[in-house]
Amino acid sequence: MSEKDSLLISHIYDRFNARDIDAVLAVLTDDVAWANGMDGGHVHGHQALRDYWTRQWSIVSPHVEPVSVRRTADGRIAAEVVQTITDLDGKPLQGQSHGLRDKTVVHLFQMAGDKIARFDIEDAE
Repeated sequence: MSEKDSLLISHIYDRFNARDIDAVLAVLTDDVAWANGMDGGHVHGHQALRDYWTRQWSIVSPHVEPVSVRRTADGRIAAEVVQTITDLDGKPLQGQSHGLRDKTVVHLFQMAGDKIARFDIEDAE
């Protein structure tokens, strides 16, 4: 994997954790398909992603920390990520109805040129 790709992935997680939506959107295609970890499916495009994250961050406080990054056989970037989800006061979640919870997952990024065109989430093995 190239250093440029590694820096891009580090940048995305750093800016997501800082709640800097605009910095993340800047490295995504305009028509990005982004996995909706709360409700399933995908959101499409910058405005839908902005709305999704704004709603998510009004309910919970997610933190994602990559522990490894590699290229897959089909050319995507796979980041194994420790996902920690707390309530807005930083306390562990209890009785939530959404699909977010503490776990290790794999985030898959499909590139289009130098921008991310698709993001998927898989359970870590």
